[in-house]
Amino acid sequence: MAALKRRASVAVKIGNVFVGGNHPIVVQSMTNTDTADVQSTVNQTMALAQAGSELVRVTVNTEAAAQAVPKIVDTLDKFGVRVPIIGDFHYNGHILLKKYPDCARALAKYRINPGNVNIGKKHDDNFRVMIEAAIEYGRPVRIGVNWGSLDQALLTRMMDENSRLPEPLDAKEVTLNAIVASALHSGEAAERYGLGRDRIILSAKVSGVQDLIAVYRKLAAQCDYALHLGLTEAGLGSKGIVATTAALSVLLQEGIGDTIRSSLTPLPNGDRTDEVVVSQQILQALELRSFTPQVTACPGCGRTTSTFFQDMADQIQTYLCEQMPVWKGKYSGVEEMKVAVMGCVVNGPGESKHSHIGISLPGTFEEPVAPVYVDGKLSITLRGDRIVAEFIEILNNYVDRRYAERIAETTSV
Repeated sequence: MAALKRRASVAVKIGNVFVGGNHPIVVQSMTNTDTADVQSTVNQTMALAQAGSELVRVTVNTEAAAQAVPKIVDTLDKFGVRVPIIGDFHYNGHILLKKYPDCARALAKYRINPGNVNIGKKHDDNFRVMIEAAIEYGRPVRIGVNWGSLDQALLTRMMDENSRLPEPLDAKEVTLNAIVASALHSGEAAERYGLGRDRIILSAKVSGVQDLIAVYRKLAAQCDYALHLGLTEAGLGSKGIVATTAALSVLLQEGIGDTIRSSLTPLPNGDRTDEVVVSQQILQALELRSFTPQVTACPGCGRTTSTFFQDMADQIQTYLCEQMPVWKGKYSGVEEMKVAVMGCVVNGPGESKHSHIGISLPGTFEEPVAPVYVDGKLSITLRGDRIVAEFIEILNNYVDRRYAERIAETTSV
């Protein structure tokens, strides 16, 4: 694992999860169900948690949603799902938290948007009410600024102040500064009302990659609050994945960020857990955390006109993901395993040697044999129609031998 130096931040406890400090970067996600629909929200939350989401946020926008929250948390608990549930509040959070104490108690954290909690008011009474609820119930908060709902009074004041400078900044720079100022001022206000710094997480989301990097660099340089990273409204498909990866990777590589979310727009009837997988893969690619064994596979070329190696790579990756819940309870470190499934002799043997276990399949016109390498050494050569099944058997034996030994070594220390 990389020994990347992370920015110093205050650790925050959310249910049974720690964010910030020296703790691992946390993956979180958000449901897109109607929270008032208990069954749908429970089902999606369970799917997200099973995929690896360590925090799950739900919208709490109506009285029906607030009333449903305790039922959701209780149902999850009965199924043995202990993932902390975060309440996402906008506009009326001060009303709902006060009117429905069972909701306030059931949630593990509150998300407050300072840009819309005091709409049309010159004071921050609504914000204060929400902070007082967090204090009363011993809950942390995320103060989440979003440039789509930025405090317009603050922005107008900063624009006016900028216009009077001898050398004014451009409007975009002022807007980015206002986003940072909103987060910092709100964090300071929460502390004035009595909320400890170890109960505060800040975020400052925008939808442009370079803008997000600029905002978080500014924010990280001015505070030691734990920070949540996410590119808001990242978009559909490959665009959303690439933009999120580009933005978060730069910041994470600089040691900025304590918890992340990939805010992907799912296709109709798409799988909501995709956002969890993307966040995990970002962290694993940067060697910041490991979640599941990784398969290295070549892209294919004229040497690999058969799709056999592609099918095998897909089968192996699927098998590894399906086995992880079982392996995680039995073996230590298996999530760091690297497996290679290569399509021809050009890079196949070499890439296989660099992995814990690898196979080099025969390419077009090559001899129909598939050498298997284990820990860098040729172990066996497979032939015939059962290559996939035989390789999976070798893989299982390897996991049982290598990682069971690691548990035995750990236990004996």
